[in-house]
Amino acid sequence: MRLFLAAVAVVVAGGVYMSEAGRFHANEPALSAAGAAQLQPALDDEGAMPEIGNARPMPAANDKEHFMPQPTVWLNSAPLNTASLRGKVVVVDFWTYSCINSLRNMPYLQAWADKYKAAGLVVIGVHTPEFSFETLRPNVERAIKDYSVTYPVAIDSNYRIWQAFNNEYWPADYFIDAKGRIRYHHFGEGDYLQSERVIQELLAQNGATGVSEGALHVSAKGIEAPAGDDEASPETYVGLRRAERFVSPERPTQDTTRTYTPPAKLALNQWGLGGPWNIGLESGVLQTAPGVIVYRFHSRDLHFVLGPTKSGKPVRFKVSLDGAAPGGDHGVDTAADGTGEVREPRLYQLIRQKGPIKDRTFQIEFLDPGVHAYVFTFG
Repeated sequence: MRLFLAAVAVVVAGGVYMSEAGRFHANEPALSAAGAAQLQPALDDEGAMPEIGNARPMPAANDKEHFMPQPTVWLNSAPLNTASLRGKVVVVDFWTYSCINSLRNMPYLQAWADKYKAAGLVVIGVHTPEFSFETLRPNVERAIKDYSVTYPVAIDSNYRIWQAFNNEYWPADYFIDAKGRIRYHHFGEGDYLQSERVIQELLAQNGATGVSEGALHVSAKGIEAPAGDDEASPETYVGLRRAERFVSPERPTQDTTRTYTPPAKLALNQWGLGGPWNIGLESGVLQTAPGVIVYRFHSRDLHFVLGPTKSGKPVRFKVSLDGAAPGGDHGVDTAADGTGEVREPRLYQLIRQKGPIKDRTFQIEFLDPGVHAYVFTFG
């Protein structure tokens, strides 16, 4: 499980789009009374649910001035507010569509929304962006369509709801009872059985009957599949706001075009650039093709948040592992020969290793200029 703290500026990693939609199937084994008791966490009173329905824009704060203030927009629902939700059990999920951890959380939220809707559960996704491209409504709309999200989603590009909850993480789930009190929270992926038991208990307290005490079995594929169990590489940003472990010989200079040389040798989790790049706080932009990025990693999956040219023109690329085409280790966004295209700003799954996990050297070569490179994430 990985958590992403956003106490300063922007934080986290992630992506959009899913080539294979996550699918879930009800699987409700009987639980003994003792087993159920062990799974049931304490439900404390953590305070009143903040107002989520105020549509007035707020000034940008701290280091988020690139997120333009705007009214709250609701997708998949008429505008909601705290008063209209009274009498319902509510799960509020903070997410952003370029965050791999958020994406792995979503199949469970959708499954709970479907299973417990008739019993009085409302699942709400609050989309609070990390990168500037995630503030754009069409991008969020495409993401919820690609991931088959049907529950209400609030576009929180001005961080108003995030700040009202004093939230610091993607993903973060808050569980609210029918009286409007926050009774439980969970940060990051995992502990889904425990979270579902909280939902069942809050529904029971609200008088719901006939709610199964069994747990859903959720099966997700593609990008949304659970993380592997052998991961030794951290999220790694290209933008200078959070760039670390960069080892090309040339020193990066903000917002200045500079030609970089790929390092001759990489230790684990080191990376470098090749070709003319302009590196800003948020991303690096290739000025003329070709250009490369290399990374020495240890993980089943390698993802990269990428965006096309400023005009939206696709950017062709080719990836390799240890100098060869990935073959069967290609991700959902690459072919076996390593080729692919960046067509929209999102998270791209470039590598999914099928065999034993070991240190590998990854390279991506961009065959067209203008690509925006944001962050590597693993899993």
